[in-house]
Amino acid sequence: MMRVVIAPDKFKGSLSASAAAEAMARGVTRAAPSATIDRAPMADGGEGTVAALVASTGGTWREATVRGPMGEPVVARYGLLGDGRTAAIEMATASGLVLVPPDRRDPTIATTIGTGELLLAAIADGASKVVVGIGGSATNDGGAGLGQALSFRLLDAEGRELPPGGGGLGRLDRIDGSSRRRELEGVSIAVACDVTNPLCGPRGASAVYGPQKGATPEMVASLDANLSHFAAIVARDLGVSIAEIPGSGAAGGLGGGLVAFAGGRLQPGIDLVIEAVDLRARLEGADLCLTGEGALDDQSAFGKTAVGVARLARSMGIPTFALAGTIGEGASATLEQGLDAYFSICPGPIALDQAIARAGELLEEATAMALRAFLAGRRGGLGASARKGDGVGSGP
Repeated sequence: MMRVVIAPDKFKGSLSASAAAEAMARGVTRAAPSATIDRAPMADGGEGTVAALVASTGGTWREATVRGPMGEPVVARYGLLGDGRTAAIEMATASGLVLVPPDRRDPTIATTIGTGELLLAAIADGASKVVVGIGGSATNDGGAGLGQALSFRLLDAEGRELPPGGGGLGRLDRIDGSSRRRELEGVSIAVACDVTNPLCGPRGASAVYGPQKGATPEMVASLDANLSHFAAIVARDLGVSIAEIPGSGAAGGLGGGLVAFAGGRLQPGIDLVIEAVDLRARLEGADLCLTGEGALDDQSAFGKTAVGVARLARSMGIPTFALAGTIGEGASATLEQGLDAYFSICPGPIALDQAIARAGELLEEATAMALRAFLAGRRGGLGASARKGDGVGSGP
């Protein structure tokens, strides 16, 4: 009997990773009714990662009320994964730009304190490992707010606690970690980070991401200088050098803050998701892996889900097909990175709004056709198990 692992990312704007996996499973069943199917919704560490991890592992959703980026209470969701020991959080639910109306955006006062509070809530739920997605921030505080939530004291020269946000970091005189939350001890913090920006400078958090959060050119210069000063104090008082770590500038410097205050490890998002859903073990003995996402193009080889899944499957000798909403220029490079074939879900010219509305139906149909091609190859001698009978059906 044939076994298929289905491991897609979301099709942005139309299908969640979980919904995509279900549509693909229906397509597999149409072509091979008796096939065994393992649905493993995936993500690359960005938007939708927690949802994919919860769905893929049979986890549960939890909620916590935390302080939002501008200090007001917000209800943030996080996931406790199926093993009961791993939690997944997205900083955007606690400290994200989407939580702040455009006319109120101000990275000089926006804080990551809510992300720290969400981290503590997950640990209080029994998590000994936390996967943190850090895209979509409203902040530029270097993770200082996270540190304050974890009871590090950020003090000025007169011993007063600094106010929230990156605007006051230039007054930081010392960091007192004597009262830091002990719950963090023994907890592994894995940070999904797919950018390599350092904390400061022309490619740093303030210069690259500050303007979209409301920073004027003058603010950018001030915030960058403040983060540079902050990094120097962190190195002196905590013994952690974060200024030049690739990815430390992600999410307004939260990448660096998680390293400094929580012992976080910055890793490519797809690698973290593969580990969290135990994809290697799930691929063992599979005849075929199916993956997919909204678009395949020249950027897909750089940390995107389909290629990350395909690389692992190829290393295990498992053929992998990808289904995509659009096939863009440079997509053929993915064939050198692990994919054996890719297919567009669009049967011909189709308006974008129609493709989005019919995404589930189109994905199901394309999956059935891809599987038929795979099974035809096996019957032709490319796979021994086909000759033993693997439940191939005629389908509708």
